[in-house]
Amino acid sequence: MAKRIITLEELKKNNNGKSCWMAIHDKVYDVTKFLEEHPGGEEVLLEQAGGFATESFEDVGHSTDARELMEQFEIGELEESAREKKNVPQKPGEYPSDDSKSGWTSWLVPLGIALVAALVYRFVISPSSS
Repeated sequence: MAKRIITLEELKKNNNGKSCWMAIHDKVYDVTKFLEEHPGGEEVLLEQAGGFATESFEDVGHSTDARELMEQFEIGELEESAREKKNVPQKPGEYPSDDSKSGWTSWLVPLGIALVAALVYRFVISPSSS
């Protein structure tokens, strides 16, 4: 069976206790029937109703059981143009590339500080200790 494609407009319309949809990892869930059963209370779900809830869902740190339970509430996927932008995870110690920061500026500031420190030592500290 093909997955239902849901538009952003359709998602946004289902934003209350009578019809509560949310998008998590670009999949759309109808959690209306789960509102009263949610361990964190229905208010938590209603705050995210009709929108993107991936960040909130992941911030809480849901269990494997919770992730399996949510599968029964999946009703489709967001259309391609409405999907959340993915943040590509970085390796530890790796910084995201940013065109506004070129390679030479990352060493220019420390070099300038070192140069100033050397000049202060040479002309201020060194002559007074001789």
